[in-house]
Amino acid sequence: MYYRIGMVYAPRSLQLEPANYGFQVSRTYAPAGKDDASNVVFDEKDKVWRVKLGERVKITVKMITTARRYHVALVDYLPAGLEPLNPALKGSPKGDDEDTSAGGRGGSGPRRGRYYRNPYTSRYYSKRYWPEHINLRDERAEAFRSLLWPGIYEFVYTARATTAGEFVVPPAKAEEMYSPELFGRSATEKFVVS
Repeated sequence: MYYRIGMVYAPRSLQLEPANYGFQVSRTYAPAGKDDASNVVFDEKDKVWRVKLGERVKITVKMITTARRYHVALVDYLPAGLEPLNPALKGSPKGDDEDTSAGGRGGSGPRRGRYYRNPYTSRYYSKRYWPEHINLRDERAEAFRSLLWPGIYEFVYTARATTAGEFVVPPAKAEEMYSPELFGRSATEKFVVS
C-alpha cells in the first residue's frame, strides 16, 4: 500500500525568504534590448527594483537542480505593474535578440539533435533550449519540461511596465508537479514603477 499526504498553506508574511528543497531559484530584471540601463535599477539601500513607466524589462529566472527531475514547472509571478510581451502574438513587439524573446537556455543533459527551436520566434539555436512548453499569462510566465537533467537553466522573457505604483513581487517557484515537496523559490521582492 502507498499513502501520500500533502498540505497546501498560505504564509503569514508577504516577505518570503528563498527556499531550496531540490531547486534553487533566482530572478533578475534588466533593460530589454538597447534600452537605457538607468531605467531598470536595483536600489541596494531599500532592496527595491525601480523601473521607468513604459520601459521594456528583460526578466531572467535562473533555476539550478543537482538531480534529475521529472515534470518540472517553473512559474514566475509578475508584479501588478508589469505585463508580459508575447512575441508570438501579432502586433506584439519582437525581441531584439534571443535574450528578449520568451525562451530558455542552459542545462547539461544529453542533446537530441544539434539545434533547438524557440516555438515563439521559430528561430533555431545551438544553445540548450530547455522548455518544452511556455505560457505567458497576464500575471505570470510559465515554463514546463517533462525531464530535466542536473544543471543550470535560465528562462528569459520580456515584459513592459504599464502601471505606475509600488508592488510586491511574489517569489518565482520551480517544482516537480507530481512531487510538490521537491521545490524551490526565490525571495519576495519590492517593485516600483514610476
